[in-house]
Amino acid sequence: MRILFLAHSFPRSPEDPVGSFVLRLAAALRPLGTEVLAIAPAAQGLPPRAVIDGVAVERFRYAPRRFETLAYSGTMRHQVRASWAGRAAMLSFLAGDFCKGLQSRRRYRAELIHAHWWYPGGLVGSWLKRWWRIPLVTTLHGSDLRAAQSVAVARPLFRHVLRRSDRVTVVSQWLADGVTALAPTAHPAVAPMPVLPDLFSPPSSPGGSRPRNRLLFVGKLNEQKGIGALLHALAQMRAKPTVDVVVGVGSSPEDVRPLADSLGVASQLRWYPLLAQTELAQRYREATALVAPFRDEGLGLVAIEAQLSEAPVVGFRSGGLTDIVVHERTGLLVPLGDPGAEGAALAAALDRLLALPDQGAEWGREGRRHALAIFAPEATARRYLEIYREALEPRRP
Repeated sequence: MRILFLAHSFPRSPEDPVGSFVLRLAAALRPLGTEVLAIAPAAQGLPPRAVIDGVAVERFRYAPRRFETLAYSGTMRHQVRASWAGRAAMLSFLAGDFCKGLQSRRRYRAELIHAHWWYPGGLVGSWLKRWWRIPLVTTLHGSDLRAAQSVAVARPLFRHVLRRSDRVTVVSQWLADGVTALAPTAHPAVAPMPVLPDLFSPPSSPGGSRPRNRLLFVGKLNEQKGIGALLHALAQMRAKPTVDVVVGVGSSPEDVRPLADSLGVASQLRWYPLLAQTELAQRYREATALVAPFRDEGLGLVAIEAQLSEAPVVGFRSGGLTDIVVHERTGLLVPLGDPGAEGAALAAALDRLLALPDQGAEWGREGRRHALAIFAPEATARRYLEIYREALEPRRP
């Protein structure tokens, strides 16, 4: 089977974490006899064609090099909303993606299109489907659903893409519920992305010990990722742990430094830039726990990576995190509420975990077992292969 992937976020190298789950799925499909060609946007320093982990990728141009900034920076939506130049670049982006897809047909006769994110990939996929008359599978990852929920003018386009899709998949049950609320006829299937259990693994030494008071946060420094809630929780905790903060793409420590200073917790924070996958895996192994105070997260792959590394997870009972963390079995979940109550609840949960290291270690071991059962590459790839076959079946009358 030959599949064409459309993704505006795709790794630029084997170690690049940006869109890495899309590459993982493509790589996991190869042993099952499925060949993937990925089409992704260009950026400065990237070759037009490459093979990454055995997966062919072709990059499309959409502007002069210095203006190709929509992808890989985490600021696409902001750039488009902020200026007419950003909107013009977005139109050129859509045209470039579509044209590259058309060109690929000469060399690679795809049997099916798999668009990651309904926009821009799903929209372009709907055009290619109409041109080629082959099935389209569209996967929502979270940020794209939030865009449809919050931007009224996007909803007709959202529903159009889902109507044109032969199958719609989402990476968590929370996302499935959100899609159904906006597009009741979509009938999304829950099919998460794969993880790397060999890379994200527990400490190798027998009974490898972890630091007692070292927390980890991985993500953008914004409200949706909950960095403010974490800082407020630190200020209310009895324990005074250090926190490794791995800053997500498009963010800077300066975004939250004033808040950390005002709360008196700045000295507890250790800042890291966006890390390569191997470096991030080491951070998980050295963490007592991952703090994931995310709101309406599509899935929360960092929580799965932490579980594979046997680090328990503490977060809010929100979004796709409820598909990952089993309360008091693989970590702790606390309810969302007003900002003051959220900080206090998160602080209490973290203090509880840090005070019970043996319990935390058991939750970590159970977390890895849980993650392997659901998110292992072969299992997720087989699930998508089944979805592809369903989409390729002739329509019944």
